[in-house]
Amino acid sequence: MSPELSQRLALAVDEMPAFPKSVQKILELTRDVDCTPKDLVQVIDKDPVLTVKILKVVNSAYYSLPKQVTSINHAVVFMGFNTIKNLALGIAAIGMLPKSNAAGFDVQQYLLHSLATAGIAKQLASDLDNADPMDCFIAGLLHDFGKVVFAQFMPDEFRHALEISQRDGTSLHEALQHSIGADHALVGAMLVEKWRFSPHLVEAIRNQHGAALKDSDMIACVFAANQISKKLQFGFGGNTCIEELTPAMARRLGGNLDAVIARLGDLTTLFEEAQIFSRLEG
Repeated sequence: MSPELSQRLALAVDEMPAFPKSVQKILELTRDVDCTPKDLVQVIDKDPVLTVKILKVVNSAYYSLPKQVTSINHAVVFMGFNTIKNLALGIAAIGMLPKSNAAGFDVQQYLLHSLATAGIAKQLASDLDNADPMDCFIAGLLHDFGKVVFAQFMPDEFRHALEISQRDGTSLHEALQHSIGADHALVGAMLVEKWRFSPHLVEAIRNQHGAALKDSDMIACVFAANQISKKLQFGFGGNTCIEELTPAMARRLGGNLDAVIARLGDLTTLFEEAQIFSRLEG
């Protein structure tokens, strides 16, 4: 990479907003084994915007709770600690997405794809010893955030790469390498590093493409979830090219992509939840 491109990418990443302080605190709590539901409630209660959005989702028809939930404390009781954590982080990521961009990138479809990938990655992680479902959810949610950086700050080059990928049926990351000289996985990893996420989460976002990817449970979960989300055509992250699992991933997950999809079973509920999340800004 040329020094000029490296500087452009660094400036673009620096222009992206930071996670709200309340969500940064939630991430800290996520990594604290002694964290209690009360700790989480206290953090969320101090952020009125986050509180309103969480209650909006919890009280939606999707969850069909027997009575309206009017406080975060009750939300944690009804929905569970991990669900509310995931919801808070999802809301934060959604809140940072631009309403529009000069590249013509469909942010709503991108969001559906990211949310579906997050849910599938979390589900896959629950069957593995060395992948934390919560971390895999976050990595799945943020795995394509580099595309948002490109759409915002390098819109012409990004639009050109999208056109090449869709016209030729090639991988978007290859088109980005040709058009810009770097792909969204690299930029996404730079961004989550700036947001001070854990090194293994940064690594999972960086390792998204190619046959020589690093071998870990978390990378396998996020990679597979991304391909499954594309294969089942839930949302559109700008790339329809589906990559097969590497041999190491297939060993970890118990088979090829079709075998993993079959074992996951009916994903309707997961996709419905993604649609609920994606409409939060509406």
